[in-house]
Amino acid sequence: MVVYKSPTCGCCGKWVEHMRDNGFLVDVVEENDLTQRKRSLGVPAALGSCHTAVVDGYVIEGHVPAQDVHKLLAERPQGKGLAVPGMPAGSPGMEMGDRRDAYTVWMFNGEKPPQAFAQHGGG
Repeated sequence: MVVYKSPTCGCCGKWVEHMRDNGFLVDVVEENDLTQRKRSLGVPAALGSCHTAVVDGYVIEGHVPAQDVHKLLAERPQGKGLAVPGMPAGSPGMEMGDRRDAYTVWMFNGEKPPQAFAQHGGG
């Protein structure tokens, strides 16, 4: 997995640790402006977050849990990748005490509207 992130983003570093703790080999590439990278990888602007990764031909945008990436790689559905828009509290890398926002992991492919892939959080 290659993760593209800002050199100053702490939550991105925590997400990288989460991925490594869950069995992924991660290389980090620091870039000051990820806009062009996201565009070239086909990440819809509405699904943007603070970091972008590429693993085995799929794009992973934002704070997607490792379990969902493992499921994606096991099932190999059609699509460009998974995204968690924004930075929801309680998602991997965004742990904030007891706060856990509900959030959706979206499968996107650029040709049709994103589809819900998984639901997390809340409570």
